[in-house]
Amino acid sequence: MSIAFEPVRLGDLTLNNRIVMAPMTRSRAGEGNAPTDLTATYYAQRASAGLIISEAVQPSAGGQGYISTPGLHSDAQVEAWRVVTEKVHAEGGAIVAQLMHSGRIGHPDLLPDGLVPVAPSPVKADATTFTAEGPKDSVVPRELTTAEVEQTIADFAAAARNAIAAGFDGVELHGANGYLIHQFLSDNVNLRTDRFGGSIEGRTRFAAEVTAAVADSIGPRRLGLRISPAHPLVGLTEADPEALYADLVARLPRELAYLHVMETGRRDLTRLVREAWNGPLILNPHAEFPSAAGPDSLDVLGEGLADAVAFGSLFLANPDLPRRLREGGPFNEADRATFYGGDHRGYTDYPALDGA
Repeated sequence: MSIAFEPVRLGDLTLNNRIVMAPMTRSRAGEGNAPTDLTATYYAQRASAGLIISEAVQPSAGGQGYISTPGLHSDAQVEAWRVVTEKVHAEGGAIVAQLMHSGRIGHPDLLPDGLVPVAPSPVKADATTFTAEGPKDSVVPRELTTAEVEQTIADFAAAARNAIAAGFDGVELHGANGYLIHQFLSDNVNLRTDRFGGSIEGRTRFAAEVTAAVADSIGPRRLGLRISPAHPLVGLTEADPEALYADLVARLPRELAYLHVMETGRRDLTRLVREAWNGPLILNPHAEFPSAAGPDSLDVLGEGLADAVAFGSLFLANPDLPRRLREGGPFNEADRATFYGGDHRGYTDYPALDGA
């Protein structure tokens, strides 16, 4: 396990250790979908991570999929995030912003100015979304025109520039878990006949072009991409994921800071990506593996399967997780009832080992 506490280089970032805080939606943004002072406290408490990957941040107003999630598309949001990054840096931490467009996941009630969820094709997700009026079923999304796809790529690049202006050390693109980039990869959600659909090369084009545009905007060595091969979230499917992800990985900039793989029960696909990708890899092991989401997940470092390991709820509940992993615990239990929304409870009140 000692390798977990050794430095590692990811692009322009040198991590103090290989323990990463995974991105986790908390639905606690304030006015104007900007982070709050409580957000800054939450992340600063966890600054002993080798790297913090922020909660999902929408790159545009139309990219929002959940209630009270933060954006990076307004000046006020940039200023509010700057408070967060400064507090993390003051504690010696590093933090990147995860940019996520939710695509067909969401509801019109969450969006301004009569906007509706959009997607590669008008294929409804079998999902419900929590709104101010309670849970509501997803709607049939509006299909993006080719010009709108290109504008969405530009929105990601603009939000990435905003992230750097806000003091983030880099950006992670969320190409996993059934959201917009992942939807373009899917054969049953992406039914397009333009250059962004059809063949495997067509379905990987959006992910490849978003990555290239953001890399051009902020530099590839400050950029990571998260993927979740064969993740069947809300009915999304990927025929032949081996060929799909081999094609995608081959099209990524070689100087990309890292790939972040969220496993979904297919360790064979993780190995495929690892073999195809010559750069650093962060692994977020899935709960179907006995060692996942717990201290034993660090074993993948010794196996050479990953260069760093991302922890979700274990980091949520244990702000000093690297120390606890080094000392073998004990570990606080995460309170699922306070995962989304609310105040400081279940957010900034988990105790560290010293009781703080």
